[in-house]
This record gives sequence, C-alpha cells and structure tokens, in this order.
Amino acid sequence: MGIISNLSRPGLPSSHTSPPSSSSSPSASNKRKCSILMPSVVALVVIAEISFLGRLDMAKNAAFFDSLPEMFYKSHSPGGFDGEKFAIEALGGGQNLVKESCEEWLEREDALTYSRDFAKDPIWVSGADQEWKTCDLVYCAQWNRLRTISRIILLRHDGGGGYDIVMTTSLSSDVPVGYFSWAEYDIMAPVMPKTEKAHAAAFISNCGARNFRLEALVGLEKANIKIDSYGSCHRNRNGNVDKVEALKRYKFSLAFENSNEEDYVTEKFFQSLVAGTIPVVVGAPNIEDFAPSPDSFLHIKELEDVPSVANRIKYLSKNPVAYNQSLRWKYEGPSDSFKALVDMAAVHSSCRLCIHLATIIQEKEEKSSIFKKRPCKCTRGSETVYHIYVRERGRFKMDSIFLRSGNLTLEALEAAALTKFKSLKHMPVWKPERPESIRGGDELKVYRIYPVGLTQRQALYSFKFKGDSDIRSHIENNPCPKFEVIFV
Repeated sequence: MGIISNLSRPGLPSSHTSPPSSSSSPSASNKRKCSILMPSVVALVVIAEISFLGRLDMAKNAAFFDSLPEMFYKSHSPGGFDGEKFAIEALGGGQNLVKESCEEWLEREDALTYSRDFAKDPIWVSGADQEWKTCDLVYCAQWNRLRTISRIILLRHDGGGGYDIVMTTSLSSDVPVGYFSWAEYDIMAPVMPKTEKAHAAAFISNCGARNFRLEALVGLEKANIKIDSYGSCHRNRNGNVDKVEALKRYKFSLAFENSNEEDYVTEKFFQSLVAGTIPVVVGAPNIEDFAPSPDSFLHIKELEDVPSVANRIKYLSKNPVAYNQSLRWKYEGPSDSFKALVDMAAVHSSCRLCIHLATIIQEKEEKSSIFKKRPCKCTRGSETVYHIYVRERGRFKMDSIFLRSGNLTLEALEAAALTKFKSLKHMPVWKPERPESIRGGDELKVYRIYPVGLTQRQALYSFKFKGDSDIRSHIENNPCPKFEVIFV
C-alpha cells in the first residue's frame, strides 16, 4: 500500500543513490546500520500490510467482532456464538470458521446425541388390562395401517414407572383416538339419488342413552318429519340392511350419539358423510370442528332446537338448490380444517403413542447440563441466527431450519419450514391415505405450525401466536425451540 511504495524493493533501483565513500567514513557506517535494520523494518511493514488487508477482508465478509476482548465476551454469553473458539482458530491461521456460515456452524455445534437409541431400545408399554409389545419408532415409520386397539386407554410405560398417558376420543388427551380415518371411511364417495320418501333414516339401538336423543326423535316426528327407524328404538323398518347403503337413499340421517361430550363423534356422523346425506346431530357440542363444511350438518343442541331444525329439514327437502349446497363439499372437497383433523388418523394411534413417549423422554434428557451448553444461536455483528427444529405432525425425526433476528415472524417461520421440506422432497404422511380426489399435487401447504407439546385441540383450534412479537418472544426465550407443522 502507500507505506510499501516508499521502500526499496528487490529487483528495483533505489530512488536515492549515495556517492561512493570509504568504509571508515560515517556514511558507510550508517549504511551498514541501515543494512542490518532493513530486514526487520521490511518484516514489520509486511506484517502491518497483511494485518490491514486481513481487516478489510473480514470487514467485507463478516463484520465479526471489533476486538478479541469482545470475542471472548460473546463466547461466555449463554447460548451465544462461540467467539473464543473463533479467536483461537483465527490466531492460529485457521480460515474455516470465517468461511463457515452461522447456519453451518449451528448445525454442527447443536448436533444432538441422546443416551437412548430408540431403534435399538424401544419403549415397553403396558396398561388398560393388557400388555403391549414394544413401542417401536422404526416399525411405526414403515407401518401405519392397523386399526385402533382401544378407544380409551390409560397407560404407564417403562415397567409401571414414569409418565401417565391418556388415550381417548378427546382431542385434549395425550394421544387422541378418534372414530375417523380416510382408510376406514370412504368419505368422498359419490352422492347417490335420494329415492326414499321419508325425510330421514335412524339407526338407534341403545334406548337408555343419558342424553335427550329419543326425545329429539319423538319431537321431530311430532313436527311431521317422516323418519324410517332401523334400530331397536322406535323401529318401523327391517333393520337387517347395510347401514351406509341404506343411508345413501335418504336426504337426512339422524346421527344421534348416546352422550353429549366434546369431541365424542362416532361412526354415526362419519357414515352419514360417506353416504352423502345431511347428518342431523345430537351429541358433541363442538360438532362443527368435525364437519367438512359449515353447512354440511344440522345440530340439535337442546330440545328447544327441535322445531327450528324440523323447519330447516322441510325447507331443504323442497329446495334442491339449497340442499345441494349443503353437499357441495362432496364435489369441491372438504375444508382444510376437516382434512387436518382426519389426516391425524393417517398415523395409527399406537405409533402416535410411540412418538409421544419418545419425545417426552428426549425432552427430559435435554434438561441436563450437557444439553444446556448448546449454543442454539449465532451472533455476528448486529444480527443473530436462531437454530430451530421442525417436524411434520405424525413423525418423530426433527429437521433444522434457521431464522434471523431481523425476520422473526410467523410468515418467515412457515416459509423456512416449507423451504426445508421441499428441499427434502418431503411427502406428507397422509398422502397414501387420503382419497385421490383430495390429495392435491406435489405442492406443500402449511395449515398450522405450533410448538411441540400442545394437544391436538390446542394445535387445531385454540392455539395461535399473538402477532410477530409473540413468536419472537417464544424463539428468543426457548433455546433451540421445536415446532410441529401440519400440511394440507
């Protein structure tokens, strides 16, 4: 640079030539001194130039830290960039860390090695008066087509100690076990002509139900709604028929449950959907959560609703356009919320139990001091990169994504997850299960993304980040946060 240009360089004539003199003269003595000192001066100047060029290069490429003390300070900040390691490598002439991005560094430094390998050491599960075989995640990854063993199960794992796990029809249980699945019900079956004269069909055999379903049936009949009853209660038709095939001939079906409990929606409702009829529901107060479209059902919430529902049945029966509107989902496809609900059953409940237990075991281990030393974020200059883990609901393995401090938003989180799964050529877990008409193409669409550990009721209906400030707070306050994504 400017300093070097004023020095003599090998192979170039000096710009200042001294006259000849004897070796004993003062000028000769000074010349010898200069000759002796020159290598040291040149070395110092060269070092200064290299240092200056190195600073320019670092400023251009990274803007890491202003000083070594700042590097060491950063290295001792919890969860921060390993500045001390960088300083040591840089002083030793290492260039790898300068070239390594924050994302690459985090993926290497945050690599997790757990004490338990579930492929070699599956979880033993027992409960509900039965012994289960091993809860094997490798097996679950290859097999998801068995039907449910039990609808209501209370489980303990690892020889009776550890965690209590509840499996019921409730979406608030640890592992929900519903009456729905694409494999069990041909929900998108075509609508058949409605040939029966009666308004509705009923299949009710338990005449001692705890709710008001029999009173509702009688109330509809008093309101001049013609009902063909195939069950043992109020029977007026021969019950020796195929239920779904019989329902296909009616415009309405009485999907009357024997209990009005949240999330308790049985085959009565889903068989009605298969048959292409409009279910009239007595049962779950949140039946709308299980419906393929808002106008695909009628709901008798209490006995006082019977007259208004009866009037609606009469109106739809006489107006084909309005009636067909209620069945439009059969042609256009159900809502994303309905698909997200039923997709859950594409992974068998016993496999979801395996995933739930393994996740709890790993999370417990992550609270140890060894895991708390993970950096989880990398700061360079004024920007911080956060290491985040994401997986599809129904799968156990986590994948890495990264967000920068200047863009900690829900939109950025969803975009990063999409980019990651697209790069992996990911196939949604429900793809083989869904009817072909609603599988869609190869594009992925995020329906929900939420922290691991929420119940399905929270994930599907009640949880929502309250703006970008909420998601920023979650990521900043939860090192290496984990999320699940639901694709539709």
